[in-house]
Amino acid sequence: MTAAVGNPVFEVVALNKSFGGLVVTNDVSLSMAAGDRVALIGPNGAGKTTFVNLVTGTLAPSSGEVRLGGEVITGLDASARVKRGLVRSFQVTRLFQDMTAAEHLGLAVLQREGRSGRIFGNFLTMPDVMQEVEHRLETLRLTALMHRKVREIAYGQQRLLEIAIALALKPKVLLLDEPAAGVPQSDVGLIEQALNELPADLAVLMIEHDMDLVFRFAKKVVVLAAGAVIFDGAPGDATRDPRVREAYLGSYADAGRVA
Repeated sequence: MTAAVGNPVFEVVALNKSFGGLVVTNDVSLSMAAGDRVALIGPNGAGKTTFVNLVTGTLAPSSGEVRLGGEVITGLDASARVKRGLVRSFQVTRLFQDMTAAEHLGLAVLQREGRSGRIFGNFLTMPDVMQEVEHRLETLRLTALMHRKVREIAYGQQRLLEIAIALALKPKVLLLDEPAAGVPQSDVGLIEQALNELPADLAVLMIEHDMDLVFRFAKKVVVLAAGAVIFDGAPGDATRDPRVREAYLGSYADAGRVA
């Protein structure tokens, strides 16, 4: 395991998951400090989604630990992990089609502050909530869509809205599960710009199949194959590693896309 610089804000230690006799997560360890930008990549079936489900509390591991800010959170459910600052965006958008962008963000702010009983008690009249809603939308250039229902918003902008919602939960660690999945190529630049403007002290772990996006974003790359980490290091070194080339990046590396 490559040690993060400074005190780790997020650690996964010897994580294992088996379904019957099938090992799907095999002794996976990972460490991130505040401000880290890490990409988790690997072929289909490598265990990336299972790993995210384990660290976010959707699945229980067979063994191993997940730590956030030094606290062992392995036994906590998903909502408790979110409250402590471990927030995930999903591979497929999970927005409510008949809710507006502002309603989604207002809901996130009120949930974060424990005021969920007032979710639809006309949050538009709550100055503190609306100030943050407007700020989040402005940051991701979505202000014009504030009162538009999600079903009226382009898919690339829906993915940006999901990032805004995740940031409204004030994460310490943000897990992005394929943020560019399904986004038209013409809109991928919007996603990349949003990623570049994330708070500098936020630790971000991104799963993504768009290797151009990965290598522009990541300062460190972790490669999974058959449920195990086969590489943990600098992006440029990943393209030269024979195990990584064989498992996943051969054609990409041969094309000379990464220095």
